[in-house]
Amino acid sequence: MSSEVKETVVPAGYWKDARGVLTPESLVKPVDKERDTLVRAIVERAIPLSQSLRDFKQDTFADIQALVDLSAEQYGATIGGKKGNVTLYTYDGRYKVQRAMQDRIAFDERIQAAKELIDACVAEWTQDARPELLAIIDRAFSTDKEGEINPGRVLQLRRHDITDPRWLRAMDALAEAVQVVSSKSYIRIYERIGDSDQYQPISLDMAGV
Repeated sequence: MSSEVKETVVPAGYWKDARGVLTPESLVKPVDKERDTLVRAIVERAIPLSQSLRDFKQDTFADIQALVDLSAEQYGATIGGKKGNVTLYTYDGRYKVQRAMQDRIAFDERIQAAKELIDACVAEWTQDARPELLAIIDRAFSTDKEGEINPGRVLQLRRHDITDPRWLRAMDALAEAVQVVSSKSYIRIYERIGDSDQYQPISLDMAGV
């Protein structure tokens, strides 16, 4: 059985609205027609721009990786840092291109064991613990609208210099519970400001131009 969605054929002289209702063209308000024309014109220009950006990103990643491979193969040198981050400069230093890799992390079921150990510490420390530490712990395990825990806030707990054995076991459990669930890649392009050491981004984001 086919799962394709077939569009309703709109008879000549009619317009179809978002609900699929057919309306005689003579009853469609002029402002609605103008709005429709404008939106379609914008979308027609946006679609090839979006495709061009997609092609540019794919080509740029491929070209950067080719240079990284060439460097490793011919010169035995590795370009870039941890996790595949790479920064390339033009010979005169006027431009630079960065390939940035960003992991999205989450916790597996071991987060519950860590939370129980932390709760045990908190229950014992309630009388003597600093109020700000208790507030930090409570905020770290609060969830967002989707019921997810913010990994960044939780992992900040590891920065506290606490030597209680249960706390240390909890911090170990936190580290072991971290899982990389996805990874995103970014291309950032910069131009140097005059002869300074500062660079300004060449924006490929519609909001930044």
